[in-house]
Amino acid sequence: MASFNKVILMGNLTRDPEMRVTPNGLSICKLGLAVNRNYTTRDGGRREETTFVDVDAFDKQAEVLAKYMSKGSPILIEGRLKFDQWESDGQKRSKLSAVLDRFEFVGGSRDQNLGGGYEQSSPPARDSGAAATKAETPDSLDEEVPF
Repeated sequence: MASFNKVILMGNLTRDPEMRVTPNGLSICKLGLAVNRNYTTRDGGRREETTFVDVDAFDKQAEVLAKYMSKGSPILIEGRLKFDQWESDGQKRSKLSAVLDRFEFVGGSRDQNLGGGYEQSSPPARDSGAAATKAETPDSLDEEVPF
């Protein structure tokens, strides 16, 4: 059976990143992303449709996002879809979200100050308890890059 799970989204954060660290030291950052689609209806009217996506980032990427991003910030993400199911108050619930593999700051001075994208070589499995891999990011993002 063939399968491929990859998503590329560009949008704006709907809220400030929510950062937490697990007892074993894994950094997790939860983002809300709004992605807009503009289209023309059959009668020629212009419409806009917004899709809201929850995104989870891990490790060094989570720390970078929490430090430099805020509500309204534009971002481009690459990742994979994740389907979660649980039961709450006797009701079965489910949610489709994205797990971030790579991101790029979009627009403004963030591109100039930090440059390029940030990639995690392989995202940690959320339910396996496996140790997270180190993200491929600069050791120090506090240094100014001269341009």
